[in-house]
Amino acid sequence: MKAGTESPDSRFKLEWTAGKRDQGKLLREFLAEKEISRASLTDIKFNGGSIRVNSGEATVRYRLGGTEHIEVRFPHEELSPGLVPENLPLEIVYEDAYVMVIEKPPGMNTIPSRDRPRGSMANAIAGYYQRIGLASTIHIVTRLDRDTSGLMLIAKHRHVHHLLSALQKEGKVNRYYEAIVHGPVEKDRGFIDAPIGRKDTSIIEREVRDDGQYAYTGYKVIERLQGYTHLKLKLQTGRTHQIRVHLAHIGHPLAGDDLYGGTLVHIARQALHCESLSFYHPLLDQERYFERAIPADMKKLIEWGRT
Repeated sequence: MKAGTESPDSRFKLEWTAGKRDQGKLLREFLAEKEISRASLTDIKFNGGSIRVNSGEATVRYRLGGTEHIEVRFPHEELSPGLVPENLPLEIVYEDAYVMVIEKPPGMNTIPSRDRPRGSMANAIAGYYQRIGLASTIHIVTRLDRDTSGLMLIAKHRHVHHLLSALQKEGKVNRYYEAIVHGPVEKDRGFIDAPIGRKDTSIIEREVRDDGQYAYTGYKVIERLQGYTHLKLKLQTGRTHQIRVHLAHIGHPLAGDDLYGGTLVHIARQALHCESLSFYHPLLDQERYFERAIPADMKKLIEWGRT
């Protein structure tokens, strides 16, 4: 069954049972406590969703008695215009009804660009959704640069994306990276607390600047190598090119990152990998943790640095 042709019963849905403490509440208040936004309620009302109480249609003005079964079905989502589903390899590390964790290889865009409208992770995910009959657009929670490898978190539905974005702001979505940088990093551990903004002379490059957005990167030395240092990093913010800019700012650009001062002598792309990802799953009420080892090109550089 192709995306867009699903029956109403295949729509994404959430269910709850009202308890005694909910007695007397308006359904609108109950759903707000479940973080169903006003925008979502409007979308449900006008674009093919439904709200049911004890199997009957209900409005948000319904007053709860405290024993009801409540079901919310969200409208089908449509792919963004111009996003072409493609049958591309997709390394799915974890999947449930609400999220996916995938491993992105280096050299692959997260989303299409004007120069590269095909071949991105978003194209691959759209193709996968089409094959499994999931009517949703692409909701990327944690994005990676084209030449960065590693784990990414994907929400399968708009509402799940909304929940995870809120959790990100609360520090409940965490990413750890491994990086290989030029030169010996002196301190065994430290942090870089420096605002980042767009460089005036470029539409691509970022730089540390006083009028930039707050950005914080923590780091720890894993191993000092010949001409390089192997680091573990934790992001507390997610600015564009944050790790790349911060490491260049302290005089240790990423190996292979020629945009920010690194060289391509021993690796053909920036030596950066999202090796672990943890998050609180808002719909399963569980912590989730995943990790993936660094790829072969970074391992080869480490081996060279040990000789």
